[in-house]
Amino acid sequence: MKKAILFLWLSIFSLPLLSAQLKVSKLFSNNAVLQRGIEVPVWGTANPEDTVYLDFNGKPAQAKTDKEGKWKIVLPKMKAGGPFKMTISTTIEKISFKNILIGDVWLCSGQSNMEWIVLNSNNAKAEISQANDDQIRHFKVPHTYSLLPQDTLVDGTWETCSPKTVGDFTAVGYYFAKELRKHQNVPIGLLHSSWGGSRIEPWMRAESLGYKDAEESARSIQTYIDSLQVRTTRKLEKLLGGKLPLEDQGMKGDFPLWASPDYDHSGWKTMDVPGLWESQGYEALDGVLWFRKEFYITNDELTSSINLNLGPIDDNDITYINGQKIGGLNSYNTDRNYTISPKILNEGVNVITIRVHDTGGGGGIYGDCKKIYYKSTKGKTSLCGQWHFKVGKVEINGAAAPNQTNTLLYHYMIHPILNYPIKGALWYQGESNASIEGAKDYQKLFPTMIRDWRKLWNIGDFPFLWVQLANWQGTNDQPSDTGWARLREAQSMTLNVPNTAQAVIIDIGETNDIHPRNKQDVGLRLSLGARKIAYGENITYSGPVYQNMKIDAGKAILNFETFGSQLASRNSEDLQEFAIAGVDKKFYWAQAKIEGNKIIVWSENVQNPVAVRYAWANNPIKANLINKEGNPASPFRTDDWEVNKGEE
Repeated sequence: MKKAILFLWLSIFSLPLLSAQLKVSKLFSNNAVLQRGIEVPVWGTANPEDTVYLDFNGKPAQAKTDKEGKWKIVLPKMKAGGPFKMTISTTIEKISFKNILIGDVWLCSGQSNMEWIVLNSNNAKAEISQANDDQIRHFKVPHTYSLLPQDTLVDGTWETCSPKTVGDFTAVGYYFAKELRKHQNVPIGLLHSSWGGSRIEPWMRAESLGYKDAEESARSIQTYIDSLQVRTTRKLEKLLGGKLPLEDQGMKGDFPLWASPDYDHSGWKTMDVPGLWESQGYEALDGVLWFRKEFYITNDELTSSINLNLGPIDDNDITYINGQKIGGLNSYNTDRNYTISPKILNEGVNVITIRVHDTGGGGGIYGDCKKIYYKSTKGKTSLCGQWHFKVGKVEINGAAAPNQTNTLLYHYMIHPILNYPIKGALWYQGESNASIEGAKDYQKLFPTMIRDWRKLWNIGDFPFLWVQLANWQGTNDQPSDTGWARLREAQSMTLNVPNTAQAVIIDIGETNDIHPRNKQDVGLRLSLGARKIAYGENITYSGPVYQNMKIDAGKAILNFETFGSQLASRNSEDLQEFAIAGVDKKFYWAQAKIEGNKIIVWSENVQNPVAVRYAWANNPIKANLINKEGNPASPFRTDDWEVNKGEE
């Protein structure tokens, strides 16, 4: 997952008002969506003690700026509709916006699975070609961070949905909006503020994390960063065996020394590809690594171009064949697919060189081995396995990533949008907090953040919907306890907060990829929660939820909340992923069957059961308890036992 390096530019925290010209928040632009049914503030700056005039849909209003030049005009409650025009002016300046709609605005926040775009999701080509609903709009808050709260977004604009634009929309948000539009005839605005790899703490206000105020958190975080930088530098010097290269040794000016086909890389170390280098002994290493691998081409293969596929690279790459650049992207979650001209190939040995620049967090050529190959007239040839590599440059300027550091994202990606009314929020995050201890903290952090955001927006307990963690990683031969299972439990526990709903997706994850490409079903399941919670439709919006258990004759009898539906098994198969334990707390796989809206669970290995767990694993791939509508049951456990040592 992508994490950017934290550069502490202190001047950003207390910028004075440098310009007296008329300005309005970036949230107001052409194609904006304003929230219906609630007063909508419009705000900005102009000359101190000047008068600002606003005309929206033919209705005039005005306000006086204060001594700092700040102004705010509040639009009355409005019904869904549009398009409308907005004009903001002073006696000497005027700003105009067009194609503004009144509808429902949904905040989309979290980490990389929320940031994941339509272009990189399932059936992207077909979905993009059919994306012609201009009543769906998207605003992307840029990645920014600060030690102290900021009032103004640095950039951003509203985009209408079309085949030209939708590829860069948040996929989860887009498919959510697309489903809502089938049932709610109102425009939908997606206010997208997410950052890949982020923990929950960076999205939270200082006071909600136990600090006295933002100033106290800033001092504490700055001290931590200073100490971390020193410790990280020492660690990397030990790892790399000497002074750190702060300039790229593989480049001389613009010339790639280490990409030359004649360059001798026999003394380089080797690394498995695919795989992030942090998982191969190079934790905390950010900067530039060069990778080289030889491959062999026959004369017959030189008759046409060759396709080179490298999968995703975190973060940026420049790729060379025999010293010639053939491509490069600045995107950590996009597959690299390059074309090699036969003119730069040799019969026999050829050399691929990849300059990988990692700005923070995970780095390297990662993903699925099946995506790393070249394709010629003779078919596909895998490039997985050991590649030679060498560190070209180390970046150590502030080793703390902003998406891992308390408050920093809240200050610049949430605080500036608090005045913009929303219908509700979508949240897809938790992977970065998914450990045993992290899950325990999440039980408090998540509901605290929801309550605090609602307080700060000051528009009531708006609907808050989230995605439970998908199934991921390998499966277990025996029942086990994991951070991912406990993080899912923390998410489910947060349903105790009013006006919330959860989309369970333990059936659509991918074993080898933390980013499931099926975002359509994620958006669909979130939309069910919205239709129930936000729009009051009488629908079954959730899968079965465990309620209670009793023991009878050596068997556990489980009761469920079915929300008016019925329990079922996917494809009518025997129920799987149930485990049962006695007082010794040792779990065994169990048999389970549906009787009405109850489930009976037993095992010949446990004569006197006291606890049952279901889908309690990183990747409960066989979990098949659903309701008749096909919505999966949420993982659960009946016990409250602490994790056994060594199980995580």
